[in-house]
Amino acid sequence: MLEEINIHNYALIDKLALKFGNGLNLLTGETGAGKSILLGALGILLGKKSDISVIRTGTMEAMVSGTINISNNSEAEKWLLDHGIAPEEGTIIIRRVIKQTGRGGIYIQSTPVTRAELVELSSFLFDIHGQHDHQSLLSVENQRNLLDRFGNTESLASGFSKLFFDLAAAREKYTKLLSSEKQRLREIDFLKHAILEIKEAQLKEGEEEKLEREYRILFNHERLFNLIENIYSNTSETKGGVLSALRNIRENMEEVIQINPELSRLINQLQDAFYEIEDFSESIRHYKDSIEYNPQRLIECEERLKLTRTLQKKYGDTIEEVLDFCRKSEEELEVIQNWEEEKKNLQDCIALLEPDLKKIALQLSSKRKTAAQTLQERVERELKELGMPKVKFKVEVKERKNSEGKTVFTPSGIDTIDYLISPNLGEPYKPLNKIASGGEISRIMLSIKSVLSEADHITSLVFDEIDSGIGGEVAVSVGEKLKKLSANKQVLCITHLATIAVRADNHLKVEKLTSTGRTYTKAFPVTGQLKKEEISRMLSGDSKDQISLRHAEELLKKYG
Repeated sequence: MLEEINIHNYALIDKLALKFGNGLNLLTGETGAGKSILLGALGILLGKKSDISVIRTGTMEAMVSGTINISNNSEAEKWLLDHGIAPEEGTIIIRRVIKQTGRGGIYIQSTPVTRAELVELSSFLFDIHGQHDHQSLLSVENQRNLLDRFGNTESLASGFSKLFFDLAAAREKYTKLLSSEKQRLREIDFLKHAILEIKEAQLKEGEEEKLEREYRILFNHERLFNLIENIYSNTSETKGGVLSALRNIRENMEEVIQINPELSRLINQLQDAFYEIEDFSESIRHYKDSIEYNPQRLIECEERLKLTRTLQKKYGDTIEEVLDFCRKSEEELEVIQNWEEEKKNLQDCIALLEPDLKKIALQLSSKRKTAAQTLQERVERELKELGMPKVKFKVEVKERKNSEGKTVFTPSGIDTIDYLISPNLGEPYKPLNKIASGGEISRIMLSIKSVLSEADHITSLVFDEIDSGIGGEVAVSVGEKLKKLSANKQVLCITHLATIAVRADNHLKVEKLTSTGRTYTKAFPVTGQLKKEEISRMLSGDSKDQISLRHAEELLKKYG
């Protein structure tokens, strides 16, 4: 539901903020005042194409934003969730900016989106009738969904769809299984060879690092031995060694302390250093004694590393990946080797699903045809009450056939569903989108929406030109339909007829004015005396005429 719209520098609108409410929201005003500009701005907000021509002269950009309540609209909530956009207390803000540079932006909350994404979301929120580019009822898919809701066949259609995809998956798997016996045998040979090659290698996780370390030590044996030998000789108590020098230093320090006892604390530091280096030297000696050159082990390490890297080139970048490939290959091999059993299982599955699918498809088609008959009868009654007694409405449910005359199954069933109209006596039925008159299609949509109001999940309906070419009792009937429809939906409507305007829950007047050499369009809510005067203007063209004012007062008492 649209709660508020803000418009800046759009066409003749300088700055405008309008609030909308539940029920029937009606816009009135003189011809040319700018009512269509407001609808145009709403269209922009909902994803209609636009260009820089809508930017108010003398400004750099136009901006339209709207606050929309999506509470209890599960389709819109799911769309937002799928796109990572979070509503705030059940509402979202849509903002669209159009710049003179040709570049602009579209935002839902603070998230930038494409125009196509905005159109997709708004299709769950609004229907604008009178403009062919934004009517959900013109969508074949929506026509089918609405018929299913009207006929209480949604759960049956959903069950059929699931069964359809289960059968399609089983058939695809079966076809893949049969596609190439030679390929299957080649896969078996490859998997067996890979598994055997990996298992014979007896790889162990973490083995490569240990091998590389051992190989590096063996390969650099001579250099390593010489370095260790040099370290040991420089730290031991042999002549020139660190320990020998420290021992001499300690003797000297003992004499120094006899001369100056204050330096006695330093002897402890020297003693600690001596013991540390003594331990280090002893560890180096032990390591030196343990070093052995084993050329055979060097060859073994080299060969083992070569084998490991060969397997890694074939089956994975690491030993862990190679072992994982082996495990998966064993699982795949088991599946492939159980081919006959798998084939039999799939054949049995398909044999069970096919008759079930056909049975449910026929049930669904039959229920749809029954619902279609009821729907078209009710819509035709509505059309007669709206001054279109010669219009014929048909919900055509036909079995889908291919070029060979065989029934075609789709995820939605075996039916093609079309909403058709015969506008005049003797004329053939045509799809809804072939009807040219905006007022005519708006009244047809009003009839359909009146019947489908509980089945249709869209919460806001916008009618343009709905009162075009009507008056008298028909106008009264149109007003009654709009009021009744607004009990369950938010309805926004432009009207020129007082008998419709008096029923408004929220009456907005649009005016054009001039100031400082510029023309502006403004809009504001009218209540009380202002509303009575606007109804008077619509009746006679004079908002102050006493006769018209009394007539307006009577209409407001009767229908308001």
